[in-house]
Amino acid sequence: MRPPTLNIFPSQPMQVEPSRMKANRTGATGIVSSATGGSKGLSEPSMGLASSRNDSAPGPEPAKAIKRRGNRKGPATSGSEQEGPKTPDPKTLRRLAQNREAARKSRLRKKAYVQQLESSRIKLTQMEQELQRARAQGVFLGGGEQGLPVGVTNISSDAAFFDMEYARWLEENHRRMCELRAAVQEHMPENELRLFVDNCLAHYDEMMNLKSVVAKTDVFHLVSGMWKTPAERCFMWMGGFRPSELIKIIVGQIEPLTEQQILGIYGLQQSTQENEDALSQGLEALNQSLSDTIAAESLSCPPNMANYMGQMAAAMNKLSTLEGFVRQADNLRHQAIHRLHQLLTTRQAARCLLAIAEYFHRLRALSSLWMARPRQE
Repeated sequence: MRPPTLNIFPSQPMQVEPSRMKANRTGATGIVSSATGGSKGLSEPSMGLASSRNDSAPGPEPAKAIKRRGNRKGPATSGSEQEGPKTPDPKTLRRLAQNREAARKSRLRKKAYVQQLESSRIKLTQMEQELQRARAQGVFLGGGEQGLPVGVTNISSDAAFFDMEYARWLEENHRRMCELRAAVQEHMPENELRLFVDNCLAHYDEMMNLKSVVAKTDVFHLVSGMWKTPAERCFMWMGGFRPSELIKIIVGQIEPLTEQQILGIYGLQQSTQENEDALSQGLEALNQSLSDTIAAESLSCPPNMANYMGQMAAAMNKLSTLEGFVRQADNLRHQAIHRLHQLLTTRQAARCLLAIAEYFHRLRALSSLWMARPRQE
């Protein structure tokens, strides 16, 4: 006896008579049942057929659905594989690098601006402390009603701006010198070290340009040296340092030198000192002429207003030449530094700049120690 099988798409109803089921067995469209024709044999296959039909009827639909989903998924998968990650072209990479560099520079500018604000706040605090100290010591302008210490009322807005810029310049100069010192200690190649040296020289040029601007508006502020520390003011000469003296100090810091370098530095020192002497003589003559002009008439009080105004006008004309002396002195300092750079090798020039920065740093440190010394009542 063969077990009953199920035709998925039957051509005859399931519940049929046994005689018709046996006739359809030869055409392969029915179901082969048992040879017995009892009612029990008929009922059992019929129940089995009904249950099998109910269980297997929804079978083809999931198959079709799976097939349709497979058809839809195939092209998408192939398209995504064709649209895979592409390597950026050089233009895109360059643009990304430029964006990163711009962001880095923006962060550096923001940091520098914050540091500038902090240094300005510190300087303002120091000025307030000096003002309070001066008031406590009773150092006031004679006959004045405002009660301000000497020099506070005489500072102009241009001079105050110069002091702030000079403080910012000192901080930037310290940072560049630290980078230059690290480059020297790492024994960088000459071409890479030259970049650090050129940056430091350009930074010195910025200070010269800043001084030339303030010399037009407040040359007395430069000559007085109030923007310097007390120890630095001891060595002031026409609004700055004497280049000939500085050459003497740093020569011993850049040895060994060749014979040609020694001759060149010696000649530079001699010519610089001669120009310094000429400028000093010219400034001394200006001071003498200015004093004679002011004292040309009687110094009785009250003075003759007509003669007084004439004297002041003549003194103003002579005093205007003071700006020219300060400019010539700054040019002499600028030429000395650049001339040294030409005479020395790149590594020697780096040590020269480091020696100059360390010299003035020690003078400022000496001033801080002097101001912080214990005072006797």
